Amino acid sequence: MRLPSLVSFIGFVLLMAGTWCPLLRPFHLFNMDVYDLNRPYGMVILLIAVVGILGVILNRKQLVRLTGWLSFILVLLLFVAAYMKVHTSFSFLPFKSIAGFLARQIKFKWGWYLLFAGPLVALAGSMVKTSKYSR
Repeated sequence: MRLPSLVSFIGFVLLMAGTWCPLLRPFHLFNMDVYDLNRPYGMVILLIAVVGILGVILNRKQLVRLTGWLSFILVLLLFVAAYMKVHTSFSFLPFKSIAGFLARQIKFKWGWYLLFAGPLVALAGSMVKTSKYSR
């Protein structure tokens, strides 16, 4: 396996692992992963990662690049949706200070780093130019 293919493979494995890592921690009670946030959306991200791994195994550079971009866009949309949900979930309260305090009690966790690192590493591996004479 070539080094760029190995880098792309590691990126998609990071993406798969990131779906089970903690993303949000509401009120310091429990951790939420992608499947707790939105199960069908998490399954789509997982499916894209599996297709990316198959693209790496079958040596399809265009498929790896496409799934890398798709997974990056999906993770970015998930982050924007989670950010908007956290900051608007208590907007029904008439006091802005109480709503702000409750919104600050929902913490973003380290799983986001893994979710963003996976597609970026996969894209980095697929963007490397290789000569046509190398194996």
